[in-house]
Amino acid sequence: MRILLVEDDDAIGGAVKDHVNAAGHAVDWARSVTEAKEYSAVASYGLVLLDLLLPDGSGLTFLEGLRDHGNRVPVIILTARDQISDRISGLNAGADDYLVKPFHLDELSARIHAVARRYGSNDQPRVEVGPWKIAIAERTITDGERCIDLTGREWAVLERLLHRQGAVVSKPQIEDALYELGAEVESNTVEVYVSRLRKKLGGELVATVRGVGYRIATA
Repeated sequence: MRILLVEDDDAIGGAVKDHVNAAGHAVDWARSVTEAKEYSAVASYGLVLLDLLLPDGSGLTFLEGLRDHGNRVPVIILTARDQISDRISGLNAGADDYLVKPFHLDELSARIHAVARRYGSNDQPRVEVGPWKIAIAERTITDGERCIDLTGREWAVLERLLHRQGAVVSKPQIEDALYELGAEVESNTVEVYVSRLRKKLGGELVATVRGVGYRIATA
């Protein structure tokens, strides 16, 4: 999942970005309302992590702008404001969750997973592919006897394929789930992770459509 992080504090932003990256998500980090608007204009996000006190304005202004333009991307507010009135204002502006600083990074992960379960882009949070039963939000894969562990980036590739199960997903579309804006894209990254998925889940799981992309098997 591609996530937009809007946070002007370098220490907090760096810790959150590293933690969320480690879970396999691509993170674009905006440090102001202006940058957040620029990023959201050129990229599509599955989630926004939003600070409220920003150097050029309030994060609520950015959130209200998203909602006014019909953008329903899930938003988790991350802020030091802990008054009930502040929480109500954030939720009324269209936020989906609210986490008060300082917070534990594991709690942030739990909130992200909770939002993914409620608003996940895949209409089927539990799917079957071949012998595998896959719980997308919980990130578990089992065939009833074995449980398969995937790395964060392996999950990112699998989720992107499952989002269009049975259809062809292009290489750039998969890369979009792995890299933040401006990052240098290694030419064979997608091939590497597809190969790893095949080794763990079976060579027939992901088909190569030469010159077009990849397609994951249907149930």
